[in-house]
Amino acid sequence: MGALGFANPILLVALAALPAIWWLLRVTPPRPAREIFPPLAILARIAKREETPATSPWWLTALRMLLAALVILALSGPMLDPHRNTLSKAGPLALVIDNDWAAAPDWSDRVATAEALIEQAGRADVPVSLTLTAEQANDPVPTSADTALTRLKAAEPRPLEADRRTAFASLATALGTTPPGTLAFVSSGIKAGKDEDFTSLAASLKPGETWLYSARNTVAAITEVKNGIDNTDVTVTRPFAQGPQTIALDALDEKGRVLMKGTAEFKDGETVATGKIAAPIELRNDFARVAITASRQAGGTYLLDDGFKRRRIGLLSGETRFLSQPLLSPLYYIKRALSPYADIAEPGAADLAKAIPDLIAEKPSVIILADIGKLPEAAYPQILDWIKAGGTLVRFAGPRLAAAPADDPLVPVDLRQGERSLGGALSWSEPQPLAPFPEKSPFAGLPKPDGVTVTRQVLANPSPTLAEHTWASLADGTPLVTAKKLEAGQIVLFHTSADTSWSNLALSGHFVEMLRRITQMSRAHGGAAPGTAETLAPFRLLNANGVLTAETSGAKPLTIAAGKVPTPSFDTPPGLYGTEEGFTALNLFRPGDTLAPLNFAPQGLAVTASGLAGSGTTELRPALLLTAFLLLVADSIAVFVMGGALSGLFSRRRAGSAAAIVLALGATLTLMPHDARAADDSRPGDNKIIAALDTTHLAYVRTGEADVDRISEAGLLGLSDFIRYRTSLEPGDPVGLDIAKDDLAFYPIIYWPVTATAPMPSQDAINRIDAYMRAGGTVLFDTRDQDTSLEGAAAGPNTERLQAILASLDIPPLEPVPHSHVLTKSFYLLQNFPGRYAGSPLWIEATGDAKRDAARPVQRGDGVSPILITGNDFAGAWATDRSGNPLLPTVPPDERQRDMAFRSGVNIVMYMLTGNYKSDQVHIPALLERLGQ
Repeated sequence: MGALGFANPILLVALAALPAIWWLLRVTPPRPAREIFPPLAILARIAKREETPATSPWWLTALRMLLAALVILALSGPMLDPHRNTLSKAGPLALVIDNDWAAAPDWSDRVATAEALIEQAGRADVPVSLTLTAEQANDPVPTSADTALTRLKAAEPRPLEADRRTAFASLATALGTTPPGTLAFVSSGIKAGKDEDFTSLAASLKPGETWLYSARNTVAAITEVKNGIDNTDVTVTRPFAQGPQTIALDALDEKGRVLMKGTAEFKDGETVATGKIAAPIELRNDFARVAITASRQAGGTYLLDDGFKRRRIGLLSGETRFLSQPLLSPLYYIKRALSPYADIAEPGAADLAKAIPDLIAEKPSVIILADIGKLPEAAYPQILDWIKAGGTLVRFAGPRLAAAPADDPLVPVDLRQGERSLGGALSWSEPQPLAPFPEKSPFAGLPKPDGVTVTRQVLANPSPTLAEHTWASLADGTPLVTAKKLEAGQIVLFHTSADTSWSNLALSGHFVEMLRRITQMSRAHGGAAPGTAETLAPFRLLNANGVLTAETSGAKPLTIAAGKVPTPSFDTPPGLYGTEEGFTALNLFRPGDTLAPLNFAPQGLAVTASGLAGSGTTELRPALLLTAFLLLVADSIAVFVMGGALSGLFSRRRAGSAAAIVLALGATLTLMPHDARAADDSRPGDNKIIAALDTTHLAYVRTGEADVDRISEAGLLGLSDFIRYRTSLEPGDPVGLDIAKDDLAFYPIIYWPVTATAPMPSQDAINRIDAYMRAGGTVLFDTRDQDTSLEGAAAGPNTERLQAILASLDIPPLEPVPHSHVLTKSFYLLQNFPGRYAGSPLWIEATGDAKRDAARPVQRGDGVSPILITGNDFAGAWATDRSGNPLLPTVPPDERQRDMAFRSGVNIVMYMLTGNYKSDQVHIPALLERLGQ
C-alpha cells in the first residue's frame, strides 16, 4: 500500500467482521439505572416517566467500532517506509551485505532489509545477485528471488572484518557488462582494513540507482589488553566521534564467570578510550578474556592466553647492604627494567637457606640471581626441581660467581675460574662491543647494540656445543649470554654484571628488552620456541556473537613464527589455538587498531542513504494501541455516567478521619567503666636488644673452648678500652655470641677465632653467618696459627677448618690488603696488620681494580668488605686484664708490635663503621694547592 506496509497483513481480514460487531453493540442496551428502594422516594417520582433505551446510543457504538478497528490494525503491524517500492526494473538487483563482526547485533534487521528488497524484486520479476563481504567464496551470479531468499536465510555473520574489495570484484565479474538496475549495499558503516579502492569497483558497475542501508549503532571493539602493575588496562575504540559514553567491561575466567568489572570512559568527540579493571595479580592471572558487557559481537571480546599473565619475578643479590645505596646495587637496574612488565618479589630474610624456599613458595616465573656464587647445599635441589617444573633461572656474573666452584649445576655452560677484565692477564686492547644477535636467539630482531661495551666478563670453556647455548656474544666471539634447557625450564647466564661495574649494558635499552623477552619466554606453555615456527591446531574459536565455541570445523592450523604477528582470516578465525595444556590467543584486532566510519561515495554515483528495517522505518503499532487505550477509557467513563454511578459524587458529603501513629524506639547505651591502662607488650630479651642498639659492642664467636673464649673476650675488651682512650668512640663491653641462636644484626663486626678442636658449626649456623655478611656485617676470621695460605695441602689444622667453613659460604674473591686501600688509613697510617704474630697478611675482598693509579691515595672506597681473614691472633695481642696488663706475649716479644696490633684493631673498627670516608683524601692535594694560591 505505497509507503505503508504490514508485518502481519493476514490480520486485516478481521476488519470484515466490523458490521457484525456494529450489530452486537447496537442491540446491547446499557445497564439500567439503579434507584434506592425507600418507598417515599418512589412515590415522590411517581409522576416522572423515565425509560431506559432499548439500544446503545449511536455515538457510543461508533466509538466502540473505532476502538475495534484500531486494535485490528495494530495487531497487523503497520509500518511506514517512505522508501518502499523504489526498486528499479532496468536491471538485476545487486544486493551486497556486510556480514562482518559488527553485523551480529543487528543481523536480524539486515536480513529483514534484504528480504524486503528481494520480495520487491520477486514481485517485479527482477533477478537478484547476492554478495556477502565476509565470506571466503561468493556466487553473485543473478538468480531468482526465491533462490536468493534461500541463500540469505543460510547466511550468518562472521567474526572477521569485511573484505569489500574482493566482494565487489567478484560481483563485477559475475555481472559482466550487464549493469544492475539497483545496487543495494547493506553495510555496517565501519571502515575495514581491506577497504582500499573498493568504491571504484562499485562505480564501475554503473547501476541505475544506488542505495546505502546502514544503522549508526553504538558498536565498540577492544583492541588491546595489558596487564599493568596494579590493574588491567583495556583499550576500547568506537567508529563515530559521539558524545560522552561509558562502556562497562567484564573480566571472565575460563568457565565464563565474571571475576571483576571495570569501565572505559569516552569523552566528547573521542574515539579511543582506556579502561581499567583493578584486581590483585593472583586474580588477574585467572582472567581468560575481557569483554564489553553489553556487546554481542566478536570485536567486543578480547581473548587472553598465558602471554597476558603478569609474571612474578624473584630477585636475590649477593649482598643486601646496598639497600642504603640503591644505585650501587645490581638489583636496582633489574627492578627498573622489569617493574613495568612484572611483579617483583624479594625475600624478607637475608639467609639464602630461608629466602630461596620462601621465594619458590610464591610461585615466581623467573628467579634472578645477581652475583651469587655459592648457594646453601639444601637450596640446590629445591631450585633444580623448580626449574625442571618450568621455572626460568637467570644469573648475572660478578666477583662471587667468578670465584664460585667449577662444578656449579646452576650454570648453562662450563666456566673458567676467574674473570677476564680490561687490562688484566686476559686483557682486551679496548672495551668489547656486542656482536649482532644470532637468528635463533630470543633476542633476534633487536637493533644492533651499538654503544654497549663490556670491560669484564666470566669466560666459558670452549666446547663443540657452546654456539648452541649462546644467545648473545661479544665482537670477539666470546659468549655474553648463554642458556640451557632443563626439562620444562631453563637456565640463563649473563656473563657480565647486572650493574655498571663490568659493562654499560644495564644503562641501555637492550638490557630492558633482553630481560623482557626472557620473562615473556618463561611462560610454561604456548608460543613458539626461539627462532622457530610452530603450528597450532584450533582449540576454541570465537563466533560472531563473541562466544567461544568448540566448533572448529573448517578452520586450519595457525602458524606462529618468531617476530611475526598472525592475523585472523577465514581459514584462521579469531580464537584459541593449541591444546588445553597450552594455547595462543588470536584476536580480531591488534594493538593500535582503531575504528573509523565508512565513506561510501563512489565517484559518479548518487547514493541514497537509508536506515535498516526497524531503524529507517516508522512503526505505527504503538500509536494505534495508545489511541485504542484512550478510546477504551472514554468508553468506560461514558458507561459510568449513563449508569448513574457518578450522580451522587458531588452531592454527598463524605467525611473521613486520618490518624498517623509514629513509633520512636530509643536505646540508651550504658558506658561501663574499664581499665584504660596500656598492655605491656615487652618480651623477654628486649632489654638486651635495647642495650645492643644503644651502644656499639664488639662481638666474638663462642667456640665452646673455655681458653679460646676467655682470650677472645679479654682481647675485645682490651681493644674497646684502647678505642675509648684514643678515639671519640665509646664501645660497650664485648659480647659473646652463639651464632646458631643469637641475633647477629646488632654488631658491626664479629671476631671468629677458628680452632680445629672445637665442634664444626652446623649448616644452619653457617647460613646465618652468610646472611649476616650479605646484609652488610663483617666477620674477622682468625686462625691464630700465622698461616699465610688459604689453599693447599700444607695448611695447618685451623686453616683447614677455616677452609671447610668457607666452602659453605658465598664469599667474594680475596686479596691481601693493598697499600692504597682505605683500611690502611681509616684512622692510623699502616702498612701491615700484625697481632701476636706478624707473618700472616690480612685478607680482604678483592677490589677488582686491574690497574691501580699510584697517584690516587685511596682505591675503591665504596662498601665494606664482608670478610677479613688473618692468622696473626689479634685477640691474643689485644688481651689485657682489668689493670691493662697484657695476658699473652707477642712473638717475638715486642711492645711496638703490640701497639701496632691495637692500631690495626682501631683501623678495622673504624673501617667497619665509616666505610669510605677516608677516600675523600684524594681531594686534599687540590685543596692545599688552592689554599696556597
